[in-house]
Amino acid sequence: MSFLDAREHGSKVGSGGHASAQNEAIDRRERLRRLALETIDLSKDPYFMRNHLGQYECRLCLTLHNNEGNYLAHTQGKRHQQNMAKRAAREAVDKPAQPQPQRRAAVKKTVKIGRPGYRVTKQYDPEADQRSLLFQIEYPEIDDGEKPRHRFMSAYEQKKEAWDKAYQYLLFAAEPYEVVAFKVPNMEVDRTDRFFSHWDADSKVYSLQLPFKAHQQRITPPSGGGTGDSTIPQGRDGPPAPPPGMAGPPPTAPNGFAPPPPPMQPPNAGGPPGAPPPWA
Repeated sequence: MSFLDAREHGSKVGSGGHASAQNEAIDRRERLRRLALETIDLSKDPYFMRNHLGQYECRLCLTLHNNEGNYLAHTQGKRHQQNMAKRAAREAVDKPAQPQPQRRAAVKKTVKIGRPGYRVTKQYDPEADQRSLLFQIEYPEIDDGEKPRHRFMSAYEQKKEAWDKAYQYLLFAAEPYEVVAFKVPNMEVDRTDRFFSHWDADSKVYSLQLPFKAHQQRITPPSGGGTGDSTIPQGRDGPPAPPPGMAGPPPTAPNGFAPPPPPMQPPNAGGPPGAPPPWA
């Protein structure tokens, strides 16, 4: 640009001419690149790569860029953003399901004030032939809004005594009292209406009735005139009984075969030698 052209465009004497549109675009891109480099660290971009030709590549979109500013402008474009969204969706589908971390419940720390008072009553129902235990636990200083709870514990869960499968433990708990346990027989519990628990908020007494199932009845022999030797009923697994007035079959030998017949006597048995037979 000559001096006259510069004066016609309004430039001052001694200064450079007006920048062209191309120079303004270059300056704008350089300014944006410097601003982007201040906020974006390309060393941490997993898709940014510089090849052996000195060019910059986007490994996600497989595009080439001459400078860092061009690459940064590409990362803000629509194509790059869509490819990133597709890749994130594909990784979310292919990613195996991981178990959720277990959340530990906050342990409530309270000051224990001792063991509660209790009464245990043994009960027996002669009509049902059933035994039961009635537990009455007193909690006069129980916390407001608290309700006593109970649970059964196997002998193998506790570490105070030697393991004995013939017994189990019944535990009662309520804040701020200590947990109390009762050693009861390890019998099957009757879970019908006889098993119940009740909390009396007025008297602060927790009651629980623990019934055990009744024992099985003993099998008695059938009544009749049979003797103790007749263990096999006649007509089912043994020979049928003979009709009245007739002799029964001969006894069998120990090996299961019939006894041999008696030996036959000669025709002249019982007579003098040489005499003819009686029917001759």
